Amino acid sequence: MSAEPTIKVLVVEDHSVVREGIVSVLNRQENITVVAEAKNGKEAIALHADHQPDITLMDLRMPQIEGLEAVIQIRTASPQARIIILTTYDTDEDIYQCLQAGARGYLLKDATSQELTQAVRQVYQGKRFIPADVAMKLAERIESDELTAREIDVLEMMVQGSSTAKLSEALHISEGTVKFHVNNILQKLNAHDRTQAVVTALHRGIVRLKRD
Repeated sequence: MSAEPTIKVLVVEDHSVVREGIVSVLNRQENITVVAEAKNGKEAIALHADHQPDITLMDLRMPQIEGLEAVIQIRTASPQARIIILTTYDTDEDIYQCLQAGARGYLLKDATSQELTQAVRQVYQGKRFIPADVAMKLAERIESDELTAREIDVLEMMVQGSSTAKLSEALHISEGTVKFHVNNILQKLNAHDRTQAVVTALHRGIVRLKRD
């Protein structure tokens, strides 16, 4: 009887303490070994090319290149790459975009060691790993009306507190067109006013607050 093959894992996490904990958990498992560690998306892309791991555990928010872009670049170079997102962010937009980009699993960092191991083994077997609460948010995102690129532009400026006049000037469109886009945004986000639209968009991860 032949031994089971060892599952080679690349761990991508910018916080060293968290990364060390993940690596420790995985290396204690039978037939699983961490072959490389990355602290940002740029390193992840290079290390994936070098090691060709069976599974990549990918954080989302990282310096230099963020997780979503790293997923896209890795999958472009290696279409068969099996990537699991491991993050603290559970917004429906993050979940949707990562799975659309080709991630095979989405796991939150409060997951147990058993869930982490299960995710690695399940995705290695060619299956998906999407916990029930994540699947629920994904379903809500799929059922919702998608905002257009222009509506996202307007929404991002709304988050910064821009008035109709400022939106008009910055985007080179009339104030009437701004109001048209705002009304569409309110309808699609099921919001009563701009404030509720902004809160909803931030909560869902459609836009993010810009930091200086």
